[in-house]
Amino acid sequence: MSLIGLVDCNNFFASCERVFEPHLQNRPIVVLSNNDGCVIARSQEAKDLGIPMGEPYFKVKAMRHPDLVVRSSNYALYGDMSARVFNSLRHFTPEIEIYSIDECFINLDKFSHGDLKTYGMEIRQKILQWTGMPISLGIAPTKTLSKIAARFAKKGDGCEVLRSRADLHYGLANTPIGDVWGVGRRWARSLRADGIYTALDMTRAPDAWLRKKMGVVGLRTAQELRGISAHGIEQVTPDKQSIRVSRSFGQMLHSQDQLEAVIKTFSLRASEKLRRGHLVAQQLHIFLRTNRHREDQPQYRGELSAALPYPTSDSRIIQKTALACLKRTYRAGYHYKQAGVLLYGLTHEDHMEYSLFAQEAPDSAPLMQALDQINKRYGEGSINIGQCRTERSWYATRNHVSPRYTTSWQELPKVR
Repeated sequence: MSLIGLVDCNNFFASCERVFEPHLQNRPIVVLSNNDGCVIARSQEAKDLGIPMGEPYFKVKAMRHPDLVVRSSNYALYGDMSARVFNSLRHFTPEIEIYSIDECFINLDKFSHGDLKTYGMEIRQKILQWTGMPISLGIAPTKTLSKIAARFAKKGDGCEVLRSRADLHYGLANTPIGDVWGVGRRWARSLRADGIYTALDMTRAPDAWLRKKMGVVGLRTAQELRGISAHGIEQVTPDKQSIRVSRSFGQMLHSQDQLEAVIKTFSLRASEKLRRGHLVAQQLHIFLRTNRHREDQPQYRGELSAALPYPTSDSRIIQKTALACLKRTYRAGYHYKQAGVLLYGLTHEDHMEYSLFAQEAPDSAPLMQALDQINKRYGEGSINIGQCRTERSWYATRNHVSPRYTTSWQELPKVR
């Protein structure tokens, strides 16, 4: 029987904030979205205060709770802490599938004859010691069951093993159908109408009925709940299908010059992401949005797509195409709140296919590599394509952001 572990970082964003500020332990923490708009993450203490996900910041501020800590989202810190946790897990097993920024599956087949509970607790202790990150670990025969085990681990001592028939029966019987991985709200509502209220009920449903009602995806979910693996560990991360760089502005913009500075910056950032993944793009899409919540102002939603002259990750080509799209999309007389650049039609740079009549792509790789290395060494925006404004008053509001402790030399933690 295969064994899969689901590692889930507890209250990940809030826990990242605590790693370098231990005085925040046991204090309620909320992390805000772009522009410090609403709550996107909470510590357990904040959940206990009754602060819901998506709560607008002005309502949280009105609580005036003396111990409440508010942080703007710090994705540079969160991304690096995520990589540290996952790299540390490779000391225990080389087979890891990264599922999200705070979750991954690990293959534990080689440890099936040992004391899994003890081994799981050892993994938790080592990850906490090496990275400062508290994790929960659910161990079971399949991915879907390991997700259920991880739910129980969070409520218990941090590690749950669902392997014996009795443990599996208990876990399935006490998992509402809406909490099963792969069953969304719509399917949960429909299944409850048919008398399926728990994961255990789903395991007992006839295969033919499940396939007719939910298709092959529903049937595979039921098989996973029965302990039959339908999804193995995928160690090779598939190439991205698209890359998007967008932002809501800290203040509304109205002139074409201001929006050109935005689109130039977004084009450069999207190009860097392409090259980081060794990808090239064939299509580009830009969009502009006014503030739909300002009913006192005229509304406009503009967007346009364009084909790139050839598959490329060259910042100059991407920026030129994006600015041409902006010129056709921009409308005067509006106050713009959001814009974005989307690259799609992505392929790996080693698998590029050119049209017979396509323009031949120049070898821009050395130049782009030099640009990336300079910006990596001296900081984002140290060198740009063309004339990019360094003044970015349109950047999102982040009044409560913590330092980038692990990714910026200027923001390293200081020992006094």
